Amino acid sequence: MRPISSTSSLIRTFFLLFLLLIAANHGGIFRLTEAGKRRIHISDDLDDVVDDEEDESWKEWGKKSNIPEFDPPPTDFSNMELSEIQTEMMKRQFGPVFGFAKLRLDVPRTKDVVSEIAMKWSKIARTGAIEAKFMGVDLSTIMFTMEKGQDSLELKEFILSQPDAYEIKIGDQLFRRPGDPPFEEVFEKLRSEKIKADHTRPTEDDTHQKDEL
Repeated sequence: MRPISSTSSLIRTFFLLFLLLIAANHGGIFRLTEAGKRRIHISDDLDDVVDDEEDESWKEWGKKSNIPEFDPPPTDFSNMELSEIQTEMMKRQFGPVFGFAKLRLDVPRTKDVVSEIAMKWSKIARTGAIEAKFMGVDLSTIMFTMEKGQDSLELKEFILSQPDAYEIKIGDQLFRRPGDPPFEEVFEKLRSEKIKADHTRPTEDDTHQKDEL
């Protein structure tokens, strides 16, 4: 029986060593055990405690969304000016819209200058919460697009406030500053003046003949 007894002693010795190694490497087990024995004390006197950290989404949950007040269009347009009718139509446009802005013709410009004007308008419009994009088309025209058609009225006011702009076309509607003639009239007038000036200007042959005399 001695061999069996010595074998059992060796097994117990190795088992104790194994437990000691585990205890040395995982000392946190004992700390967790001690921490588990502790209890957190919560006071019963909570009358003066105010919880002001309620989630905002929880506060809004269940509330009815604010529906904008319905603004019906007028039923009688007979006593309204054309500008007033156009304003009423623009207030009720929804979805993307696009249009064109004509620049003043009394200022000579290059393609690069027109592109710079379009970029400047895009930046200024964004600062005013107007989601519009502008792009130069030719030396006197800038095209614009806007996602929210209901903001057309604000866009019109913004463009007409720019010194380079002369006339705006949104759909079939034209807008100008009060007192300004249509863009086409100004264009034809300037073209006629240019043609007249070209005809009255002496040519090289006329100058040569005058020198011979």
